[in-house]
Amino acid sequence: MASAPRDAPPGVPARPPGRWRPWHTLWLLLLLGWTVSAADRAVTGPVVTWMIDNGVGFLAEADRPHALGGLIGGLFFAGYMLTQFPGGYLGDRYGHRTLLVISLFWAGVATLLTGFTGGLVAFIAVRVVTGLGEGAFYSNDRTLITAVTPERHRSLGMGVVITGLSIGITLALVLTPHFIDVGKALLPDIEAWRMAFWILGAATLLVAAVLTVWFRAHLRLTVLCRAALHLGAYAAAALALVMAVYAVGDWAELSELWIALLEVALAVGLVLFALRRKGEELGPVLKNRDLFLLYLANIAILWNLWFFSFWSVSIVAGAAHSSFMNSALTAGFNAGAGILGFPVGGWLSDHGIRRGWGRKQMMLAFTGAQAVLTIAFAWYLAAAAAPSLWAMGALLFSASVFFNALQPVGHALTAELAPPGMRGSAFGMENLIGETGAVLSPAVSGVLRDGTGAWHAAVWLDAGLVVAGLLVLSRIRSPGAAPAPGGTPA
Repeated sequence: MASAPRDAPPGVPARPPGRWRPWHTLWLLLLLGWTVSAADRAVTGPVVTWMIDNGVGFLAEADRPHALGGLIGGLFFAGYMLTQFPGGYLGDRYGHRTLLVISLFWAGVATLLTGFTGGLVAFIAVRVVTGLGEGAFYSNDRTLITAVTPERHRSLGMGVVITGLSIGITLALVLTPHFIDVGKALLPDIEAWRMAFWILGAATLLVAAVLTVWFRAHLRLTVLCRAALHLGAYAAAALALVMAVYAVGDWAELSELWIALLEVALAVGLVLFALRRKGEELGPVLKNRDLFLLYLANIAILWNLWFFSFWSVSIVAGAAHSSFMNSALTAGFNAGAGILGFPVGGWLSDHGIRRGWGRKQMMLAFTGAQAVLTIAFAWYLAAAAAPSLWAMGALLFSASVFFNALQPVGHALTAELAPPGMRGSAFGMENLIGETGAVLSPAVSGVLRDGTGAWHAAVWLDAGLVVAGLLVLSRIRSPGAAPAPGGTPA
């Protein structure tokens, strides 16, 4: 029988501001976890771009290299999305710290193994396995922050911690060329890409070890083993399903886009299965109208995130005809904006609630600004004869600041709307549904790039989805924003 979760709020009375608190240490450790896990998933994009540009690896002979590269990225997220809900559900059952430690060790080992793979199918399978492990991080991280951070600082904590996502993506984009250069010094040139996975995998294992030491009072070996086996059972079934869909699609000679759509259909089927099997138990997070609208809005958010995170180096290189290194540095402006946007958005969310603002209204304002700037980037890319690296970097940075600022606000809104005992399940379901955008985005965008010969159509599609997300958010009925006595929301 599984042990009860051990992530109750500390109940420590408020103390004067300006002092280091235990939850600040937790924020820092989880930020490191986000950094390495985000780098592990984002490194595939620049590695794929390097393979295409240099005609090496399993992309050398591909008829539609961008479509195939995008499918590889999408299949990672197919694995990632399929353990979102199980990861949160198991965190509610076994303890959220337990699942965080398992997720990081899993991701580190799988990322190391990626560097040892040979052909296309093996590479895809190990990337899917990596995603399956990383999928348990998000829901447990968000729930643990909610549990141990005072409510008046909740959004700030979520914003500070998820800054690691931007740091990790930025490091993957900017440092991958250097990792490959290190690989060239030690390996044949065509094998140099492997070094990026080896370096990042080792870094992930180091961070996992640090979290294990810090969480040791909350961890039990028997519980870790049971939780790992339970997650492993979900992951084995998910891996078989994802790879079966890929194998059938490849056998039937379906396009990369159709294979990605089938993976999304698989995820939808699993949601319906969960609703049928555990409908009464999961009703509060599956049948809540406003939570479900927030889940749908997350599709646009994650489409945008992984469209630019996966393809931004290629977009910049194709538009400005710049080198791989300069394109990576410019693309880093998009990811690096989260280092500012995430914590500022979290702080503004907490500050606004104390002043009587609603989180929904803040999300709408930030999403509206992002939509305008994304449309401006799409127009500039299409209209400029010779787009400037500096102009593209400035537009990417500006849009990404607002984009990243809205996310901790949305996470805090999810925590408010979900029942306290089911927040892990709610965050897991939110990311499960939202990750359909991440599955489709690299693949659909790669197909558009190969079909049109440029990135304009893919960028315009992204802008349209941001606007669609804005419309969905406008239909959410957010909780009352009036502050309760003592400065925390009612």
